[in-house]
Amino acid sequence: MEELVIRDADVVDGSGADAYRADVVVDGGRIVGIVKEAAAAGCQRPKARRELDAEGLVLSPGFVDMHAHSDLALLRDPDHSAKAAQGVTLEVIGQDGLSYAPVDDRTLGEVRRAIAGWNGPGDDIDFDWRTVGEYLDRLDRGIAVNAAYLIPQGTVRALAVGWEDRGASPDELDRMRRLVAEGMEQGAVGMSSGLTYTPGMYAPDAELTELCRVVASYGGYYCPHHRSYGAGALQAYEEMVALTREAGCSLHLAHATMNFGVNKGRAPELLALLDEALAAGSDISLDTYPYTPGCTTLAAVLPSWASEGGPEATLKRLADEETAERIRHHLEVTGSDGCHGVPVEWDTIEISGVNDPALADAVGRTVAESAALRGEEPWVTARGLLLADRLAPTILQHVGHEENVRAIMRHRVHTGGSDGILQGAKPHPRAYGTFPHYLGHYVRELGVLSLEECVAHLTSRPAARLRLPDRGLVREGYKADLVLFDPATVAAGSTFAEPRTLPTGIPYVLVDGRFVIEDGRRTDVLAGRAIRRTPPA
Repeated sequence: MEELVIRDADVVDGSGADAYRADVVVDGGRIVGIVKEAAAAGCQRPKARRELDAEGLVLSPGFVDMHAHSDLALLRDPDHSAKAAQGVTLEVIGQDGLSYAPVDDRTLGEVRRAIAGWNGPGDDIDFDWRTVGEYLDRLDRGIAVNAAYLIPQGTVRALAVGWEDRGASPDELDRMRRLVAEGMEQGAVGMSSGLTYTPGMYAPDAELTELCRVVASYGGYYCPHHRSYGAGALQAYEEMVALTREAGCSLHLAHATMNFGVNKGRAPELLALLDEALAAGSDISLDTYPYTPGCTTLAAVLPSWASEGGPEATLKRLADEETAERIRHHLEVTGSDGCHGVPVEWDTIEISGVNDPALADAVGRTVAESAALRGEEPWVTARGLLLADRLAPTILQHVGHEENVRAIMRHRVHTGGSDGILQGAKPHPRAYGTFPHYLGHYVRELGVLSLEECVAHLTSRPAARLRLPDRGLVREGYKADLVLFDPATVAAGSTFAEPRTLPTGIPYVLVDGRFVIEDGRRTDVLAGRAIRRTPPA
């Protein structure tokens, strides 16, 4: 007898087709039977060792977070309710060009310091891996939800070239190609870049194109955080489209927003650019989060020259009065490349987290507010935080536009990604709320997307980008990564004031046919594993 039958569910199967009533049978981690309208037809209903009454609930495939920063959180926090409670059954990590494999002892320490604001310092983690394959093996010991990995191009460059702003030698470029090939062979699904973060930003287009050729040869995709989301946003999107067309590589645009005042109302220009490229044969997708503020580290807004050489070099420049004044001028007057070519507005930058508890009074305030309380200029406050917390402060940037958010999420190649940083006392609520916020706010309350269309954006569409042949749909033979939610009540509990509040209206989540959320509570099941690249046919 099969393990589980989910009775009388309203199945939204991830294809975009209309919902239908069915009994769905699960056994051995897979969907083994779907009986449509079983009760109404009066036919023999399937039996199982456990029966779950899903009356009033929607059954859909598990949600795929196409842009996650859970690289250490998956290892540190077996509960991982931040994602499991949202119905996320697969996260794509290794984002923005910086993560923890492949590394050697030198670069591991450098990367840990550089992205402590994203993932914490990692003092509680046993870094018993160096290669991509070894990291994936570590995930396979058991995690809350599944995870796929992108090779981080910035980490690869740090390993082969260092943190200097210079071109790679032929030997260094060959080494980078080998590192990318090895990562793909070991199971990565593609490569990410952070082209406003050091050292990835120092790579010229020709270098990135060569690495994308390697990714394409393995059937992977390129996921860039491109060179500008502000003054040069459209040009930056055009650059990535042209680069990947030259390389013959699939393109997935990370957190594809149009931010800052210069881009208000300009989402249609981005979408027209993408439509033209798609019509010409490019393979493009994108992800967004359903909120207007962005989230990164405070150090990320610094000009690139100030970050050359790595974290320790950055701290030395900040400590030097003359150099710090040059940094301030680039930030406040010129518009630094780290701040997307736009002069910084300190009243839009809210401190969301610090590593040093002694600095906690800055959390939840903008830099401008903290400066006013201290009776000093905002740059003095920002510089002091960077030095005292050794570049670790995380920030919310209140620079988005609601009309752009809605326009982009409607596009046919759109997928969902939280870009959720789980560190800090007041993280962005998208870390805990992205997927129920789509379903509750943008589907039920605003009608920006239909329920069926939204579920397709969050399930089958990302599964297709990841080339997963048996995930992303409610189909016989597919993996039983499933979510049951109440369409009338599903909502994000997280807010900017209380960002760690869990969602409502998602009582059941299954990973590999096992309940990780049951009756609205996290179980002790660790059914997640590394999802390795499926080789091209």
